Amino acid sequence: MRIASAASAFPKHYYSQQFLLEQLQNYWGDRLKNPKMLARLHKHVTVEGRYLSLPTEEYYKIKTWGEANDAWIRVAQELGEQALCRALQNAGVEASQIGALFFTTVTGIASPSIDAMLINRLGLSHNIRRTPIFGLGCVAGAAGIARAADYVSAYPAQAAALVSVELCSLTLQREDLSVANLISSGLFADGSAAVVVTGEDFASSGPEISGLGINGPKILATRSVFYPGTEEMMGWHISEKGFRIVLSPEVPTLIREHLGHDVDQFLADHGHRRSDLRSWVLHTGGPKILEATAAALDLNDGQLDASWDCLRKVGNLSSASVLVVLEDVMKRRRPDPGTLGLLAAMGPGFCSELLLLQW
Repeated sequence: MRIASAASAFPKHYYSQQFLLEQLQNYWGDRLKNPKMLARLHKHVTVEGRYLSLPTEEYYKIKTWGEANDAWIRVAQELGEQALCRALQNAGVEASQIGALFFTTVTGIASPSIDAMLINRLGLSHNIRRTPIFGLGCVAGAAGIARAADYVSAYPAQAAALVSVELCSLTLQREDLSVANLISSGLFADGSAAVVVTGEDFASSGPEISGLGINGPKILATRSVFYPGTEEMMGWHISEKGFRIVLSPEVPTLIREHLGHDVDQFLADHGHRRSDLRSWVLHTGGPKILEATAAALDLNDGQLDASWDCLRKVGNLSSASVLVVLEDVMKRRRPDPGTLGLLAAMGPGFCSELLLLQW
């Protein structure tokens, strides 16, 4: 089984970090007792600019969670369609050939879910198996690829697609002036990404995957790791006002303590060592998360440049981030054929998802 393609889609509204800082200072007004602290937090996340679902002036008009979620449903359909169409085109796969559609988000709710709406918009198969995933947060991009891999492992003549849409700006809480929310206001952003995964026998029943020359790595193995008793480290507190961020400062410590061992055990179970890996596709998180990841895995000399660049250019896109990093590696930093690599992300649970790749 193989990752045939990855593609991203973003809203048309892109703003510099400085402009967004000024807008947020105005948005909170006198309730923000220490504007300098907000500026300092925004600077520390190292983000230079972000895409937003709406023009900044539209956020002042949103008064309820329902209004924010209505905007989420509208924009999620648009971006999800764009990302999936691009991923299909890059893979040389027809929409009708997708046997399963996985959709992940943690920033909005719809029933029927967005994947159902995409079936109608793109004319996907009426027999497609669809799996909407909510609540996995940042880890869901990696987990979604792993679940798509599970599917094509069972149905090797088929292809599966994953679509992630995260519109983090529409979750911002105006009444929440906690440090976690202030950090989030400078770190998280909006975007979508899609991945097509094909089974081992797919090429014989469909178009050549390599037609556009950007087919991706083989998925050799996957692993999910759950850390018991850590559910309060990351996620949402959900109320009548929407999603309030939960973000523990202990997350980097957890990563340092567990990620290296988990990766080593995963690799050992498949006859490999960490030194065998030459490619790293890792969720962007934030500066402290990337620094903790580098320390846990002993990575240096630019091995996380793709993740750092994604964070700098577009911010943290939650589940879509690792997919955007994957797209960048496939298009601009492609490893030599045969290179082993790791795709990984961590998120609410607390948990991690690991995929062993061969380019």
